[in-house]
Amino acid sequence: MFPQNLRCEYFHNPVGIEERLPRLSWILSSDRKNEKQSAYQILCASSEKILSEGKGDLWDTGKVESGESIHIGYEGEKLESRQRVWWKVQVWDNKGEKSNWSDISYWEMGLLEKDDWQAEWIGSDMRGGKWVSVPCPFLRREFVLKKPVAKARLYVTALGLVEVHLNGKRVGDVLFSPGWTDYRKRVQYDVHDVSDLIEEGANCIGSVLGDGWYCGFLGSEGRQQYGDEPKMLLQLEVEYGDGSRECITSDEQWSFAFGPILASDFLMGEHYDARLEFPGWNLPGFSQIDWRPVKLFADPGLKRVARCGPPVRKMEELKPKEISTVVLERIAVKRHWLFDLGQNMVGIVRLKIKGEAGLTVQMRYAEILDEEGAPYYENLRSADSTDSYTLKGTDETEVYEPHFTFHGFRYVELIGYDGEVDEDTITGIVIHSDTARTGTFECSDELVNQLQSNIDWGQRGNFLEVPTDCPQRDERLGWTGDAQVFIRTAAFNHDVASFFTKWQQDMADGQTESGAIARIAPSVFTDYREGGPAWADAVIICPWIIYRCYGDTRLLERHYDSMRRFITYLENNSKDYIHAYEGSSWQGFGDWLSINAETPKDLLGTAFFAYSVSLLGKIARVLDKQEDEGYLLALREKIEKAFQKKYISEDGQIFSGTQTACVLALHFGLAKEKDRPAILNTLVADIEKRGMQLSTGFVGCSYLPYALSNEGKMDVAYALLLQTKWPSWLYAVTQGATTIWERWDGWTHDKGFQDKGMNSFNHYAYGSIGEWLYSVVAGLDIAQECPGYKKMIIRPQPGKVMTYAKVEFQSIYGLIKLSWKVKDGLFFMEVLIPANTEAEVWLPTDDVNSIQESGEKIENDNGCICIGSGSYSFQSAYTV
Repeated sequence: MFPQNLRCEYFHNPVGIEERLPRLSWILSSDRKNEKQSAYQILCASSEKILSEGKGDLWDTGKVESGESIHIGYEGEKLESRQRVWWKVQVWDNKGEKSNWSDISYWEMGLLEKDDWQAEWIGSDMRGGKWVSVPCPFLRREFVLKKPVAKARLYVTALGLVEVHLNGKRVGDVLFSPGWTDYRKRVQYDVHDVSDLIEEGANCIGSVLGDGWYCGFLGSEGRQQYGDEPKMLLQLEVEYGDGSRECITSDEQWSFAFGPILASDFLMGEHYDARLEFPGWNLPGFSQIDWRPVKLFADPGLKRVARCGPPVRKMEELKPKEISTVVLERIAVKRHWLFDLGQNMVGIVRLKIKGEAGLTVQMRYAEILDEEGAPYYENLRSADSTDSYTLKGTDETEVYEPHFTFHGFRYVELIGYDGEVDEDTITGIVIHSDTARTGTFECSDELVNQLQSNIDWGQRGNFLEVPTDCPQRDERLGWTGDAQVFIRTAAFNHDVASFFTKWQQDMADGQTESGAIARIAPSVFTDYREGGPAWADAVIICPWIIYRCYGDTRLLERHYDSMRRFITYLENNSKDYIHAYEGSSWQGFGDWLSINAETPKDLLGTAFFAYSVSLLGKIARVLDKQEDEGYLLALREKIEKAFQKKYISEDGQIFSGTQTACVLALHFGLAKEKDRPAILNTLVADIEKRGMQLSTGFVGCSYLPYALSNEGKMDVAYALLLQTKWPSWLYAVTQGATTIWERWDGWTHDKGFQDKGMNSFNHYAYGSIGEWLYSVVAGLDIAQECPGYKKMIIRPQPGKVMTYAKVEFQSIYGLIKLSWKVKDGLFFMEVLIPANTEAEVWLPTDDVNSIQESGEKIENDNGCICIGSGSYSFQSAYTV
């Protein structure tokens, strides 16, 4: 057994963290069965040399008898700003054998004290207006370093967006730095190791500022929701070979000018005139005759925090699948080009063209084509979503990529270019938050496999700094309801632990004094300050899921007070334990976009009131808050009784009888045991009455398959999964969709397009079915008592329709593999369990005596086998 894949606060070798007691994790590699860690020793040192000598001058744990290999909190010497800590670990297995030391890793602290910042906020003197953008300012400063450089760190943040250059090279690969926060409360900063980008002698540092979320168009309310103009705070700290230091900061010594980026906005696009470029602006020796002194800004008094979530990066490139010419009456040119990238994606494009100086081409972006085969733009609402490029005119091919914008699209319309094009003319560049892929799912149904692909693409496109609802129209906001219904699916597909850690703070920052949680996070609009049922409850549901999937108790501890205040708010705004009652100020959105099935908002509100109280009770238990746990258990009981009294009749009929009403009563455990069969029958009857089709909206959709499969109705659950008529998960797939649609009927053969005012074709909420594919169809889930897959439940349910399924999942403890198939009346399953974990395996057979492992009969407890780490091959009889 050997420790590897060392991480600090979820990251490999992070530079610039603010956790003063960071947590350390590792994965154990082993080729033997049933291996577990019994003890560990961590060494932390102030230099790599000291650590290589086997010393931990900052922290030496000694041998710690423990099986824990995740989230081990640092308990060594006090850490200072900028300090780098080198660390390694060795472990003992359950036989007492000691491993070799791991490879060496490190983490580096950020700027922990307010006085660490010496820089001033700087920018230009142009601000634009609510509906008018302005050019992006270019800023620069030259400086001389008089000694050889040992190391250098760049600390940079912005209100707006910033792209930094040193001596002609772009610093790092992060897009849209420093990210999106509630700029009324806090702003993130990024840290870069720039030791290789500067040198003794003349140097130049430059930056470009963009509007971004801070002062660009946001939602449909125009620009400047947080502030008027972009500004930057930058600090370059240099350590010379002799140990002395020098600091170059953003201050009055900088100059600025407006250049080729005439405007750049997330919603409206970017307009770039290459004739206005100034070559060499980011190199020493550049003549800046027309540049002006920067404007200095007062410190806005925001809390500055190091980035704790994954940054946005370029992740993938797509070439066109088809290129065509289309003539449209609305375009006053002889022809234009249409590029089909074959996949609805989120990002930008790379343009490569030749032409005369002054020729301007436009690129417009669409998710789908209309009935005439033209790009469908109407669903973009006020988002112009257009980039333009004016050529400088050379004999060389000109290459352009937008700087501070992104789009949601499959089709790119190139307007105003009469030259020849090929597959290199337009390249799609996929961008999203850099959340590592952790899960893959496939099965015997190809439509379901495409559905899983659509779910993943929808997640990647909308997990861009925050979990947005959609990436294309004039919205792109962090809607809490969308995120909470999807988070469990998200945690299967990608590593979203740090992503949601950051977003949890966004929700907390938007919480009102009364405890209400806003509809969107980061908070923007004052009239969105109360989210309503199933939206505001994200403040409890999301951290609970992150705890379950990653074993993160610190997230629960840090935000417990926020969650408790939210429950108090629900109590104070309920009547006789009924929440969102008729006549209350805000009943919420209800079961958003359900189909001919109006679930009463007070029923939904009371159900989620009970659910959030129940989850917070479990959180209180995890954190050993016994008094709170008792109070919450009693409160849950009161809400449950109020729910039963108001919404469930004596004969087990639930008020309204909608699928979502039935699902919430069953899945949240709100019905008495005697009433559950009647409610289940009501649910199934409604599904059958609709021709084996669902009617649930955003809220009911994620729980619907579980309400059926947990109650023994797998045939009905599979009938809904495999339904291809709308409303269904697979209808959009049959229409060529490559992402999840916002509406079940975003487009139908009989009606065409739905309401253009709200019709996104990349909206992940209905992709919440993904978690059921992983946990029920494939059969991989987490044991209740062991978060983070320390112990897992493997219980596939093939039903009568699936003949195989396969999952690979990179848990925080290591790689889990699971594949099964049904053939000739037999069930075969291959399982790989990572070291330091265990599993309960349940085979779907009525003949428990037929169960074998590696060809040998194996003892089981009514079909259940308990196993440790390693590879296993199971077989049993299977009757469809």
